Amino acid sequence: MANEVEPHLIKELFDELQKERFVTLATVDHVSGGPNVSAISWLLAKDEQTILFAVDNRSRIIKNISGNPFVAITLVANESTYSIQGKAHIQSERIADIPLNLALVELKIDEVRDVMFYGSKIITEPVYDKTYDPAAATRLDNQVMNAIRKA
Repeated sequence: MANEVEPHLIKELFDELQKERFVTLATVDHVSGGPNVSAISWLLAKDEQTILFAVDNRSRIIKNISGNPFVAITLVANESTYSIQGKAHIQSERIADIPLNLALVELKIDEVRDVMFYGSKIITEPVYDKTYDPAAATRLDNQVMNAIRKA
């Protein structure tokens, strides 16, 4: 999809967003009005036009989206880098049956843009490791992702 713009997720990206993964989320800062970038991993493509994600309901992300709904997700996948832009709204301020105070946010996609620089491709995607109790991390990740799937 080199240098193309789509109004929705292409199949390869939709498939990549069916599991927890590393992305960055850019919002408009509610104090400065400038960009604010955060790394998140609890997200899921509900359909080709919708991405759901969970974040701490006290986070700057929630305050920023409440002030300005325009967001961009950066996703490294399919040998490239994509900017997924649209408007977000807080679907639920507290996801039930999760031990953390997480909000559920819905992103309605306006455009998906391949932003990889010319003549290149990604050969290794970002990999991360949870640095706290592995069993607790797996349990929490499963709870959150299942809650997002049910939303």
